[in-house]
Amino acid sequence: MFSKGQLIFAILFIIAFTGLITYTYFRDKQIHKIYYKKTYIILLIFILFIATIAIYSNLFR
Repeated sequence: MFSKGQLIFAILFIIAFTGLITYTYFRDKQIHKIYYKKTYIILLIFILFIATIAIYSNLFR
């Protein structure tokens, strides 16, 4: 299926990628608090929109 080298590369890639994403998240955490206030409202609207579409698609089947 996968060679030993490919598995080692995949594991190292996942570890490095996760570490990099975590590092940049914590580095930018203070900036996000300043510029992205109340973004949960947009998330809530998006979830309600998708739920509305799902409900209407099931009603008119």
